[in-house]
Amino acid sequence: MKQNYPKIGIRPIIDGRRGGIRESLEETTMNLAKSAAELYSGTLKYPDGSPVKCVIADTTIGGVKEAALCAEKFKKEGVGLTLSVTPCWCYGSETIDMDPLMPKAVWGFNGTERPGAVYLSAALAVHNQKGLPAFGIYGKNVQDVGDGAIPDDVKEKLLRFARAGLAVAIMRGKSYLAIGSVSMGIGGSMVNPDFLQDYLGMRTEQVDASEVLRRIQLEIYDKEEFEKALAWTKENCMSREGEDFNPEHLKHSREQKDKDWEFVVKMTLVMRDLMIGNSKLDEMGFG
Repeated sequence: MKQNYPKIGIRPIIDGRRGGIRESLEETTMNLAKSAAELYSGTLKYPDGSPVKCVIADTTIGGVKEAALCAEKFKKEGVGLTLSVTPCWCYGSETIDMDPLMPKAVWGFNGTERPGAVYLSAALAVHNQKGLPAFGIYGKNVQDVGDGAIPDDVKEKLLRFARAGLAVAIMRGKSYLAIGSVSMGIGGSMVNPDFLQDYLGMRTEQVDASEVLRRIQLEIYDKEEFEKALAWTKENCMSREGEDFNPEHLKHSREQKDKDWEFVVKMTLVMRDLMIGNSKLDEMGFG
């Protein structure tokens, strides 16, 4: 099942004043955005192993109109989180990402001439004033304004934000499947639907554990997939069984252990089907 994963939107923010100021910063600002995109696409991967995709605004953003055009493009492109980058002072409230549901960060380039620290502080202040959470990213050491290298401390912060933001973006709109009830009184197994909805934008689905057993007993799973999964399990798991330290009268026979492994594989397939569905079940009449 192919998924359309959320992309990272890169917003190059610039000092919008014409007459030489904006013009002198266009290339530097856009290169900063490209460097961030290259870092993300070259380092991070989606759950299926494919490289993370980035979308850069068509132009630098120096005011409200360009911010709106950027937001429109990101919506069409399926952006799930945004990073605003700038090497200079910019107009704070006119250029920030205003989407209340979008995880966002601001990277203020610590450079010579017009360091992005002032914009970073101003932009974060506007975010706080408007109740829009945002991560602030700033380098420890000063760099030349045209230096395209991303320092290690900045890389770590950029990647940390992106990983967290992607996790949130991927989970939003999904359903959390809870199978069974509270296990052994462990608080961590108490599902809180309000938290999942309010904090992560997820719905909650509850399924009794007996449904897993029912599907196994009635063979409501993909038989071909089971054989394939069992073969993989024999090669990678059953061949590495550890020593059985149970007393002799409690040890399972080889035949029983093989049946236990088969049950585990079937249970795994059933749980996966409950989580994301399986078109093969539709063909079997269990849609």
